Amino acid sequence: MQAFAQHRGKVMPFDWSNIDTDAILPKQYMKSIDRTGFGPFLFDGLRYLDPGALGLDNSKRRPNPDFVMNDPRYQHCSILLARKNFGCGSSREHAVWAIGQYGFKVLIASSFADIFMANCLKNGILAITLNDVHIDQLFDATRTTPGYELEVDLSRQSIRTGTGELIHFDIDAYRKHALMQGLDEIRLTLQQADSIRVFEARRMAARPWLFKANP
Repeated sequence: MQAFAQHRGKVMPFDWSNIDTDAILPKQYMKSIDRTGFGPFLFDGLRYLDPGALGLDNSKRRPNPDFVMNDPRYQHCSILLARKNFGCGSSREHAVWAIGQYGFKVLIASSFADIFMANCLKNGILAITLNDVHIDQLFDATRTTPGYELEVDLSRQSIRTGTGELIHFDIDAYRKHALMQGLDEIRLTLQQADSIRVFEARRMAARPWLFKANP
């Protein structure tokens, strides 16, 4: 995955709580076995007034004018601001793929579902948890300031607002290291390849019968 160090981008205010993964990417798109092409269907049931399906040309569908993603003020945003319990429901990783493939690099909310948050971090998307006071402040600023941007610095674990205020956030040290190095779980494991080979050689020497092929 791509390494993450710093990011500056426009903020989209998604003022909902308890958004589940079926709302993020509806179930009909789970039929695809590819890991690409999900971005156009992000928040599909909220984004359009008519049903969608894999292979359907979204340019011919009717967008929901009341949904934030269709608001001209919030086009080309790369930071998504939400409320509590974002990403609840099923553990589908497809929802995270859709978020990343749409163009979001950072998610900020007052809380995330545990599995969803882990999936974000494993796919190079920084999910940040802030308290409700800061979340309310960011929603107010985003709505009242056209093109509102935030600057996120993972190394310093900070968010710089448009007024220069710094908001600090916590992140697990292991996840921070993986994100900053661009290492998924397989690459993290392969960093210990020499130690793994030494362990296997010792194990084979101590218990050779375990490695004998069945007749």
